[in-house]
Amino acid sequence: MQHFHTLKLSAIALSVAGLVGCGQDKTQNQAQEPKADTAETATKEAKTIAISAIVEHPSLDDIRRGVIAGLADLGYKDGQNLTVNFQSAQGNMATAAQIAKQFAADNPDAIVAISTPTAQSLAAATQTVPLVYTAVSDPVAAKLIDNNNVATQANITGLSSQLPLEPQIELFTKVKPDAKRIGYVYSPGEANSLALKDRLQEILPKYGMTLVDIPANRSADVAAATRALDGRADLIYTSLDNNVASAMEAMVQVANELDLPIIASDEFSVRRGAAAALGVNDFDFGVVTAKMVAGVLDGKKPSEIQPQIMNTLTLYVSPKHAAEQGVSLTDEVKKDAIDVDTTPRAQ
Repeated sequence: MQHFHTLKLSAIALSVAGLVGCGQDKTQNQAQEPKADTAETATKEAKTIAISAIVEHPSLDDIRRGVIAGLADLGYKDGQNLTVNFQSAQGNMATAAQIAKQFAADNPDAIVAISTPTAQSLAAATQTVPLVYTAVSDPVAAKLIDNNNVATQANITGLSSQLPLEPQIELFTKVKPDAKRIGYVYSPGEANSLALKDRLQEILPKYGMTLVDIPANRSADVAAATRALDGRADLIYTSLDNNVASAMEAMVQVANELDLPIIASDEFSVRRGAAAALGVNDFDFGVVTAKMVAGVLDGKKPSEIQPQIMNTLTLYVSPKHAAEQGVSLTDEVKKDAIDVDTTPRAQ
């Protein structure tokens, strides 16, 4: 099954073998925290970067943490030879546009755009300041790159995570074998969420499943949209929709009432109440993004850094949350997974 868009993408660890968790515990990321002063830091010229995110929630926050830690490991340490200006749009697209215009006027050495709406706002605001996007699941749909993996502007490069859907669907059947109707709450204003809806509508019928999609324009609408799935869906799937991620607890409360298991695609959604998730490790995603940012700070043009995709998958589960949503996770599901009920989050 090909992706919805046929991309000639430079891949970072693309191998996915069914429902195989990579087995890399988040606690391993502690070794990647900013290091003490090094000779490399001392030789790096002082730089300034601007970072923006459409909203603050644990998944995007951990990506930002990975970017800063990764840059420190590459010789750019925040507070020494690196100045970091972070701004969140708090879920407001008008605010995102204002931040983008301000960043463009500030003319930092590089801008890091976390999430699709943020990347789109910044791309519209500047064609000269180097822009590195991250946490963008479909950069083609977002018009950041074309079908040949070429950036639509010379100042753009970045890292995406268009997750293959076949392993996700396999997880659906393992969590709830009789699932035929897949509920999907999404933000109509997010290009990545619309692209995923199209991909799900295309692929689910091949597995005897149908998509029940409910729009939620704001985070405040997520609970009502989830309740609209009552009697119409067998489980809920969500994949890094920022409105949903911001209101995960509200979705979980309704899903628990309705006995609808939530399958997500990030660790923190499971920690916040989902039954399971198959997705990339957020901190590691930030660390890989940092390598691209460091390339810009070292003097490369964004056009010299090829856009990349990272989709090595880790399986996260919560037997406790699954039980609250009316299902029991089998030993087969749990054996290769990180159990968030027993594995603490790395600080």
